Amino acid sequence: MTRPKPSRSPGDSAADAPAEVATGVPPSEEEPSRPTLLVVDDEEAILEAVSLTLASEGRVLVARNGREALELLETEDVALILTDQRMPGMNGVELLERARQIRPQAIGILLTGYTDIDALADAINRVQVYGYVQKPWELNDLRLTVRRALEAYELARENRELTRRLEEAIAQLRQENVLLRREAGKRYCFDRVLGQAPSMQELFDLLEKVADTHATVLLTGETGTGKDLVARSIHYQGPRRSAPFVAQNCGALPEGLLESELFGHRRGAFTSAVEDKRGLFEVAHGGTIFLDEIGETTPGMQVRLLRVLEGGEFRPLGSSEVRRVDVRVIATTNRDLREAVEGGRFRRDLFYRLNVVHIHLPPLRERCEDIPMLTEHFLRASNERLGKEVEGITRAAMDLLLAYTWPGNVRELANEIERAVALAGSSRRIDEAMLSDHLRSSVTVRAPREVDGGEIETWSLSLALEGLQRRMIQSALAAAGSKSGAAQKLGIPRQSLQKMIKRLGIE
Repeated sequence: MTRPKPSRSPGDSAADAPAEVATGVPPSEEEPSRPTLLVVDDEEAILEAVSLTLASEGRVLVARNGREALELLETEDVALILTDQRMPGMNGVELLERARQIRPQAIGILLTGYTDIDALADAINRVQVYGYVQKPWELNDLRLTVRRALEAYELARENRELTRRLEEAIAQLRQENVLLRREAGKRYCFDRVLGQAPSMQELFDLLEKVADTHATVLLTGETGTGKDLVARSIHYQGPRRSAPFVAQNCGALPEGLLESELFGHRRGAFTSAVEDKRGLFEVAHGGTIFLDEIGETTPGMQVRLLRVLEGGEFRPLGSSEVRRVDVRVIATTNRDLREAVEGGRFRRDLFYRLNVVHIHLPPLRERCEDIPMLTEHFLRASNERLGKEVEGITRAAMDLLLAYTWPGNVRELANEIERAVALAGSSRRIDEAMLSDHLRSSVTVRAPREVDGGEIETWSLSLALEGLQRRMIQSALAAAGSKSGAAQKLGIPRQSLQKMIKRLGIE
């Protein structure tokens, strides 16, 4: 409990000094969590009575006038100010108005013996007074009013703290988002799309040109050729890199669920729609939406996709509101969409909307010269991921990789190398025994050679491949008449051809 200093005569020079605050317990034993209350009144009896009444609610300070109260507010973290309205020099409303400049979060309550409703209303509007207590008051009513005011103060304090933490979290998330986008830009750059074959060099030239535009792109190619990686690279190397990239496999969901995923829905649009949901087109506003396997969509879905591609407009399920978005569309398919159009399975107008820039990713079997480079890349990645130290691959194992047709393309090669690294044990090199049974059984190369002018003998796979390479190079050289022409016919760089001629001993 806080008690005022003994009263002084009006003639005393220290009569107007702030009241000395005494507490019922030693300072070292005070509870730091107890709120501080400031009671202001020019009557000693009222200060004494209020202090006794509110001692259980917190730490109580007293002041005899507005000036003393303002001095205390400069040094004390006051949660609640209970002040008399009628005081000499500075009334209660004026005190609370000035107190807000020092302790803007403090709750204000007026003590008044008057029933001037207009004055009280003006006070509440001017200084946002929490409430008022009429004299004479009931002890329980006063204590209840103060208790509720302190609860409001504590709730406001907690809300401010939560808001501060939320703002810090949002700022941190924004910073992390920037960093993640930078990392994604590095991860999905065109350097990650590996290939030295002429078809891949043409692909790189086209990717660099289309990435700087907002054009719709249609990526075609067999499963596993890297369409997802190329799509992300186009986005993160283009003008929309700082906006979202969202992806959806159109063949993974039935039409109803796919429509909800892409365009969103309103609450109650169907049985399980318990709340509004934003669609991926809305989420991707300003960025890129990646529609994988778009050839699997139904005619009804194709109509809705055509509308959003033509005008950027769509309507969520269960809503009559038309929404507009600005998104770049990159679509992929492993089907022949032209054939699907002719067969009536895919809308012709949607095909032309998607086929603004057509990029075809060649299968791995058509660029076998890239297999050694890809194998080395996947070997390094698998070592890092599995904690291994496999240094390379034997010539016989590489011959098997070169002879295999790779129906799963680059993805299948990556999985094969990771499997081999996992099974390598303490071995420093991958040999043919570490490759999968399916791969080894699928490669059957038999090449004839004359033995003493007679019939044939089966070569080893390595020798068979060398013989095949030698005959193809000799044939190309004879037909073209030059190394440059032969390299063009074989679809390999001239430098690679020279190395092969030297290794195979071709004159």
